[in-house]
Amino acid sequence: MRVENGFRQALETDETLVGAACGTFSPTVVELLGSVGFDFVWLDFEHGGPSPYDSTVFEELTRAAETGGIELLVRLPEPNPPLVRKVLDAGVRTILIPRVETAAELRQAVAAAYFSYEGDVGDRGVGLGRTSEWEGYVESHIGGEDEQVLVGTMIENQTAVDNIEQILSVSKLGFVFVGPADLSMSLSGGEPLHTTADQLETAIERTRTACLDAEVPIGRIQNDPADAREAIEQGYQIVRVGGDIGAIRSTLAERLEAVTK
Repeated sequence: MRVENGFRQALETDETLVGAACGTFSPTVVELLGSVGFDFVWLDFEHGGPSPYDSTVFEELTRAAETGGIELLVRLPEPNPPLVRKVLDAGVRTILIPRVETAAELRQAVAAAYFSYEGDVGDRGVGLGRTSEWEGYVESHIGGEDEQVLVGTMIENQTAVDNIEQILSVSKLGFVFVGPADLSMSLSGGEPLHTTADQLETAIERTRTACLDAEVPIGRIQNDPADAREAIEQGYQIVRVGGDIGAIRSTLAERLEAVTK
């Protein structure tokens, strides 16, 4: 299997990563997105798809990514250390932690991704899985895995924005990704229509500025190409520009309308 994490390597060399979501969780689509030229595939296990607790789910997805020359970005459903370990052992190397409000919550999840953490033994643990090629304890695996895994966190509520500086101080945090929809809900007290665009933009801008100051890569969703280019100019290194389900709906719906009208 592929050893290097191109996603992490790109961020460490200040490159920009452009990706797309795969809402169908199809290995074929994952490989296709790689052949198109995208840098990463967003797999959202928080809001859909099969159970991330089933390690076999990731076998075909990681193989497809390797074949297509593309990286997986896997959003977990919760900041659960046992789940972090399980998904990484299954062959995934870049994970995104949702529902984080404090540095303490995030630190637990990040520590679960590393064999060595903050000068001490991490909380990863040794086990059989695709990442270790089902060999368990292998010196090359234990010694090299910490150089390849990457853990990011969502910033998607007001509390996280208020605590952004402390969150960014968590050791080995690899990147931040802004979640504007949930952030809007949080700002409005559960009534998103009551959130003004200025309120939301202020929260996003505070997060962006804090990330740039702390030199932590930041990402966001911008489906419009012009908005995506502007985001890159503003310092966003990770940009998601759509996905398979949205592309099917928009492209094929237009063609059907053109044929049947």
